Amino acid sequence: MAREEEVVLLSFWSSPFALRARIALAEKGVPHEIREENLSDKSHLLLRMNPVHKKIPVLIHNGKPVCESSLIVQYIDEFWNQESPLLPSDPYERAQARFWVDLVDKKVYLAAQRVWFIKGGPEDGAKEELMEVFKLLETELGEKAYFGGDRFGYLDVSFFPYYLSIHLLETAESRLGGEMEAKLPKLEGWMKRCMLRESVSSVLPDLDKLCDYFQQVRKKRLDEQA
Repeated sequence: MAREEEVVLLSFWSSPFALRARIALAEKGVPHEIREENLSDKSHLLLRMNPVHKKIPVLIHNGKPVCESSLIVQYIDEFWNQESPLLPSDPYERAQARFWVDLVDKKVYLAAQRVWFIKGGPEDGAKEELMEVFKLLETELGEKAYFGGDRFGYLDVSFFPYYLSIHLLETAESRLGGEMEAKLPKLEGWMKRCMLRESVSSVLPDLDKLCDYFQQVRKKRLDEQA
């Protein structure tokens, strides 16, 4: 009899990083348990499983932790490799997908933090930097349904949570001058296609609640800088 896999994801409902892992697990059809963390009072389990960064998400597979969202998605793809491959089989295409995810992680998140959560962020070039990366990604997407063509893959899973979060922030309080829908029609269409996938729609939190939460966090962070 095959061993039953024990899969637990330490998560937080609004986290785009945790959403990456949740989408990947859903895409693969992996049975798992979600354990929501209180980030102001982190569990002993989280501190034990991620003693270096003490952050979510953490995937615990048969008692062994995997940390960092991009590594978690790759681990899920490699271990549960019978269903819905996320990374291409071709080495070059696989390297390209990893290149773009690395760019997203290094550029998009930090620029978005500066635009919405740091006073003076839009004036220090963060807005232009963010839009520049988005335009690069829109060019990479081109006329394809997903970044991997017809296949929903690693870059889609990794970029979607960021883009959705930024889309909600911009809808609630425009910092990009309404440029997302006007100047990024292909990415906007891609986002909507992603949201129609069962693996995405089944794990998405309530978007109104998520938008309200982001606004509360933004107000708190800006007040702390006053």
